[in-house]
Amino acid sequence: MRVVVALFALAIATFAPNASAATKAAQLKAASEPRFARNEQLLKWMNSYRQNPEPQLLSDAVKSMAGTGAIKDLDQAGIYVGFVAGVISSNPDNAEKLVASLFPLDPHDQVVLIRAIAYSGLPDWKDLLGKFVERMPARRVLIERYMFGKKPTLSDLPFEDNTQAIDINWGYYFATGSDEPLRRILGALAWSLDRDDVEKLTIGSMAKWTLAQNASTDLDLLAALKRLAGEQQPGTRVALHEVIEAAETLELSKIRKQAVATIDELRAKGPETARNYNKWGQAGQTVLALGCVAAGALGQVQFGIPCVVGGALSNAALKYLAPGTPQP
Repeated sequence: MRVVVALFALAIATFAPNASAATKAAQLKAASEPRFARNEQLLKWMNSYRQNPEPQLLSDAVKSMAGTGAIKDLDQAGIYVGFVAGVISSNPDNAEKLVASLFPLDPHDQVVLIRAIAYSGLPDWKDLLGKFVERMPARRVLIERYMFGKKPTLSDLPFEDNTQAIDINWGYYFATGSDEPLRRILGALAWSLDRDDVEKLTIGSMAKWTLAQNASTDLDLLAALKRLAGEQQPGTRVALHEVIEAAETLELSKIRKQAVATIDELRAKGPETARNYNKWGQAGQTVLALGCVAAGALGQVQFGIPCVVGGALSNAALKYLAPGTPQP
């Protein structure tokens, strides 16, 4: 019996150091890996941020945006711009520290930061931006255009002239959970009733679909839309009730099919509307339908990632809404 015990003790003494070394190696490897090594990790964090704010991770998040190429195409980076703006806005006392933590930034990626500061809505955003001019000399012209009022801030960003506006407002909402970006998106929702201008109809359809899709997986958002319904004009209220019903019943395809049919009808009225649609069909950024389907295929929906994800999926989704495209 003593021999067995002795052998057992020897085995423990032999393997314990190896096990401990393996554990330490695993811990060191985990510590050396980026916080958001993959874009789906970043999107999952962004989607849950408003319930559990972690502004101290903004630097890691922005580095991930740059490292994974999420903000490589600035025309498709709206959701990230809005999110960074929302985090800065929600932390006014630490805004300068947060911005400083994002450096060094490639001059290309500095555009996202400049826009985010300008869109933050902080009363002193110009002073904040001015403190970092010397660290972004390649972007001095862009900085001056914002500081001298030659470019609009988020509250004045026109949806009809900026294809990223819906994405930017969604990003701001994901960071803050506030009503203001929702109110701006609801302002565009009214255009889903437009029957004369295909650009406005397309933008309104974007707003309608993303509101329904995101509210279908977010009870807090759904409650906010119900609360804001009383503020809307009669026409917008009707469209919003359709959004709420679709979100509650998960009958989302109805909204998409209705949008496709309406755009198709308006486009058929003449070549001018056809040209307008082509412009928006190529430039649109907000995910309407295919983006969410594609996200599911990539295994992202199971992580609770928002429908509005920006990037190539946006263009694919808008093409999916193109009149004449076969619908499932």
